[in-house]
Amino acid sequence: MFNDFLLSQTTLLSVLHVVLAAGVMTHVLLTKRDTSASIGWIGLALLSPIVGSVIYFLFGINRVRRRAQRLRDQRRTPRTRGNESHPRDKPHHLDGLRRTGALITERRIEAGNSVALLRDGDAAYPQMLKAIDDAERSVALSSYILRSDKAGNPFIAALAAAQRRGVAVRVLVDGIGSGYFYSGACRHLRALGVPVAQFLHSSLPWRMPFLNMRTHKKILVVDGRIGFAGGLNIGAENLVATEPRTPVRDTHFRFEGPMIEQLLDAFIEDWLFATGELLEGDAWACRATSNGPAAARVVTSGPDQDLEKVEFIILQAISCAQSSIRVMTPYFLPDERVVTALALAAMRGVAVEILVPTRSNRRIVDWATRTQIEPLLDAGCRLSEANPPFDHSKLMTVDGIWCLIGSANWDMRSFRLNFELNVEIYLPSLAEQLDALMTASRRRSLSHDELRARTLPIRLRDAAARLALPYL
Repeated sequence: MFNDFLLSQTTLLSVLHVVLAAGVMTHVLLTKRDTSASIGWIGLALLSPIVGSVIYFLFGINRVRRRAQRLRDQRRTPRTRGNESHPRDKPHHLDGLRRTGALITERRIEAGNSVALLRDGDAAYPQMLKAIDDAERSVALSSYILRSDKAGNPFIAALAAAQRRGVAVRVLVDGIGSGYFYSGACRHLRALGVPVAQFLHSSLPWRMPFLNMRTHKKILVVDGRIGFAGGLNIGAENLVATEPRTPVRDTHFRFEGPMIEQLLDAFIEDWLFATGELLEGDAWACRATSNGPAAARVVTSGPDQDLEKVEFIILQAISCAQSSIRVMTPYFLPDERVVTALALAAMRGVAVEILVPTRSNRRIVDWATRTQIEPLLDAGCRLSEANPPFDHSKLMTVDGIWCLIGSANWDMRSFRLNFELNVEIYLPSLAEQLDALMTASRRRSLSHDELRARTLPIRLRDAAARLALPYL
């Protein structure tokens, strides 16, 4: 009898395995575009009975996209397809990038913007706090990290003061980056009556199947008139002048002009996604006017309707480059498409330089990067290490004209999993500033000899780390 019971249980588990694996295979074949990922998920479901299918159910299905599409029709305003707001009289070799960007982002290039570069929290935080202090109608703040510390507490106080004087304030922080189990900033804001939401967060782990999908955006828009965006979180480590124990350098930007509407719209979409509240009315109207020489466009990406859009813009910029491509990123682990595009650009004579940290805050990423860069060195790209301390800036320039700044790192997490916000800017003077910053940050160049001198255990470690590329 006992043997019959075991046989029946084994048969039941086998049938369950076949049914679940068939379900996984069907879903993968209908929804996944990446061949290697599809093969990996199907193999896991087939070779790990039941467990593999459960893992796919928890981590392989993009429920975020489905949820975003349900809310899409409630957006404040539809995105605008079309040409840039100031068409050129003469053809330019980057015109193709402009047109492609309009189709990819469904936003147009807006002329008449001013852009100011702000280095580290020492320069950025005072201007951000002043903008909040001067707010009359609305303050929208989104940050991956908002700490309750020497840097974050002044923001918490300023936001609460704005709320008390009748300003409409909304604060969105990431459910992991700003503290999964405990967020001091959120607790203080709620105690002070400030509306704050944690993006894709639940205190019950089994109700939070989106651990891999984070909002990495850094947005501040005040009165629909002044905006800030870039790579800067809000934490004491970014106050480099105060000599924190683990300083983090970064670059942020202040904007005024018509592109502010795109920044505000990006925040409104995210707030709707996180809370279900649609921000409307006079307080959330854009009041920006032409205020400078820069043409700019917001580029959002995430595992919903904006999948891979930052990566697509980067690929198009690389393909359009004629003289130079310069990149500064804290983490450099792109997929083979980006590596190949950079290598081909160098082969056709474009000066390609990529600046990475001497040592980042994630050692496994540093290990994997050493394997990733060898094909680029072979193609003639220049790979350089940046001066310490760790620099979290994400910058790109092409041909001394086009700039890309924002929150996205050059890795698979930013390109595929995170919700990111970048801004593409056509302004030679800004490209000159960014090129100068990257040149000043360069410590030394990496060489083939250095990489080849690694011992076998080190090379195996680095290659093994690279296998985790999609999740680093």
